[in-house]
Amino acid sequence: MNIKKDIFPKNFLFGTATSAYQIEGAANEDGRKPSIWDDFCHQPNRIIDGSSGDIACDHYHRYQEDLDLIKTTNLDAYRFSISWPRVISNRSGKINQAGLDFYQRLTDGLLERNIAPYVTLYHWDLPSYWEEKGGWLNRDTAKAFQEYAVIMAEKLGDRIPHWITHNEMWCASFLSYEIGVMAPGTHDMAKALQAAHNIMLSHGLAIEALRETRSDIKLGIAPNYLPSYPSSDSEEDKRAAHTFDGYFNRWFLDPLKGRGYPQDMVEIFGDMMPEIQSGDMEKMALPLDFIGVNYYNSNWYRHDENGGLFKLKKEQPQGLWLTQDRDVYAKGLYDALMRFHSEYGFDNIYITENGAAFEEQVVVEQGIKRVHDEGRIRFFKEHFVEAAKAIEDGVDLKGFFLWSLMDNFEWPGGYTIRYGMNYVDFETQERIAKDSALWLKDFLDS
Repeated sequence: MNIKKDIFPKNFLFGTATSAYQIEGAANEDGRKPSIWDDFCHQPNRIIDGSSGDIACDHYHRYQEDLDLIKTTNLDAYRFSISWPRVISNRSGKINQAGLDFYQRLTDGLLERNIAPYVTLYHWDLPSYWEEKGGWLNRDTAKAFQEYAVIMAEKLGDRIPHWITHNEMWCASFLSYEIGVMAPGTHDMAKALQAAHNIMLSHGLAIEALRETRSDIKLGIAPNYLPSYPSSDSEEDKRAAHTFDGYFNRWFLDPLKGRGYPQDMVEIFGDMMPEIQSGDMEKMALPLDFIGVNYYNSNWYRHDENGGLFKLKKEQPQGLWLTQDRDVYAKGLYDALMRFHSEYGFDNIYITENGAAFEEQVVVEQGIKRVHDEGRIRFFKEHFVEAAKAIEDGVDLKGFFLWSLMDNFEWPGGYTIRYGMNYVDFETQERIAKDSALWLKDFLDS
């Protein structure tokens, strides 16, 4: 497949993305406090290779080199997250100046290179001092998030125009509190629902306060979206797919559009429903300037009476090709974008994450270290084509952020899964541009 950049509008934004805990390291330096991920990683059998983000990619010390990687690839923008426990020292909201200074330097480095900064306030690294008070099960955490957001906007809003409150709220709630494979690692649906509610409330509180703090910044949120297709045309399978969609997608998208929680899911959850106070849903529905879509793969479901609370079973079709950890269905990105546009009426949409992992090795050719990742190039091409089709069909898509700038700490997968365009040798911290980064540079030059 041979594609060129001109399949996108001239002002279309191309960027890459990372998150603080996955790349920064320096976990115990310059006043940074522990997060739930520090605590989680240091519990036995939580991370597949027993690793942590203590050092990660050492981005805290090597950020200038990493910003050069972005510039060399001809990317327009960089989406990064702020580590809440690095910049706020305690529950009273004391600013850690050394931590804040790092993000000042990072932002200045981006602007010096003419790279647009897009910041995410929360990418899962809740300070441990808030987890001690119940974490996202405590409404006070939502208020604390609002206060943290305001402080960051006051300090960085003059140079960072685009602000994302939360990344992948489903992961921060259901994957963390129900399924338990992410921090804090509990297994309780009622707690997951309460955490999801308080996270969404914190989003609304932050939007409200940020509008008052800085009228010149653009505000959004970045849910992960998982298309849910029926395994057959039967009504039972359609209902199963719709139920999973309610659990994963509609539970967050409907409140953002003022529709409240989906009634079919409310009936399923019954007495597990979270505490909802007067005004909560109105806060969640405050207008956004833009919205992100994190898309990686799609799922298919069939009805199964023995399939737990939702009475369904996942059943992937034949014919999909595979990455290291997922099936690939690029058309799912098109379907996601069309739904955000047509059913939900979102404008100013960004693909805030999209990428693939592969088992890779470094080879030396004519004295040059190379990493051949043809699968990632194929993945990029297929998803670029679907994004361009969505634009042709009326979607107001503004930009595309690829996950990720470099190999990093991949949550429960530790360092066994590589999503980067740039290879990282975690022993030496050497960065090596993979073929996908070289291809992307040429594509953006075209």
